[in-house]
Amino acid sequence: MRAAFFDSFGSPDVLTIGDIPKPDLRPGEVLMRVATSGINPSDVKRRAGWGGAAWPGHRIVAHCDGAGEVVAAADAVGQPWVGRRAWLWSVPGRTFLRPTIEYGTAAEWLAVPVANLAPLPDGVDYRVGACLGVPAITAHFAVFADGPVAGKTVLVQGGGGAVGELAVQMASAAGAQVIATARSDARAAIARAGGAECVIDTRAADADEAVLAACPDGIDRLIEVDFGANIDFDMRVIATGGMIVSYSSTSQPNPVIPYYALQRKAALIRLVSNYILSPQSIGAAVDHITTMLEAGSLRPTIATDMPLAAIADAHRAQEKGMSGKIVLQCSE
Repeated sequence: MRAAFFDSFGSPDVLTIGDIPKPDLRPGEVLMRVATSGINPSDVKRRAGWGGAAWPGHRIVAHCDGAGEVVAAADAVGQPWVGRRAWLWSVPGRTFLRPTIEYGTAAEWLAVPVANLAPLPDGVDYRVGACLGVPAITAHFAVFADGPVAGKTVLVQGGGGAVGELAVQMASAAGAQVIATARSDARAAIARAGGAECVIDTRAADADEAVLAACPDGIDRLIEVDFGANIDFDMRVIATGGMIVSYSSTSQPNPVIPYYALQRKAALIRLVSNYILSPQSIGAAVDHITTMLEAGSLRPTIATDMPLAAIADAHRAQEKGMSGKIVLQCSE
């Protein structure tokens, strides 16, 4: 089958299009004809060997999010999924690993554990399905892990990004007063369209004052895209007893925090890793995401879709910070 893979870490040039064996099914798995593969920042980081990761010693088929049609099952566990449209979430490096190839979604076919499947409602495009796994599950946990947000103030840092946009939509639909930050007009427009009542450019000298003008008592729940870069700002706007929920700290992997300023507000900090959430958290996220998809209230912005053969260009566009998701078409 045709796939996009890499045999070493490096620039987008390490990505290769070629034929690899179609994966055999193991117990508890189904065979998906992959229609679309989504690109996340984590996919780009992994291809680049971000953080000094050691090469695992096997070929890696790119990407962990995607959508398609289930066409076969290994056993009775997966049989109810046959013929259904689905999207998937995965644990890179483990879920799809065979002896010499780690299978990802940038391929025509994929063996998927039933536990990693979620239904894609009729009428929802496969391109949307490819945008859900990492961003939507992360956004759901960040917004709701510490209880309902109705009537609360929620600030989403990077509200025009992949996770941020969906967090804005979820919090807004749940009855929160949602403020977002963005650093470009295009991303500000995405956040506003998702339900942010105001969008603030954090590059402005008075950005924290603008947040507090909109929310005088401070922010109850702050969803953070870059903890190390923004913690001083977050400290100034968080409410007493407020929660900072962070899912990344790319610019400063080993951040220093203003301990006593946060302590004086009795602020709470929660760190999120999508890949180690409990089955209960994943199940709650999938149920909520499905409901919002059926209602048409979860709408990831898709910047462009490209053929699988253009994966290197797609990674370059992702690295440059294209506004909206980039989706690859995997099936001809």
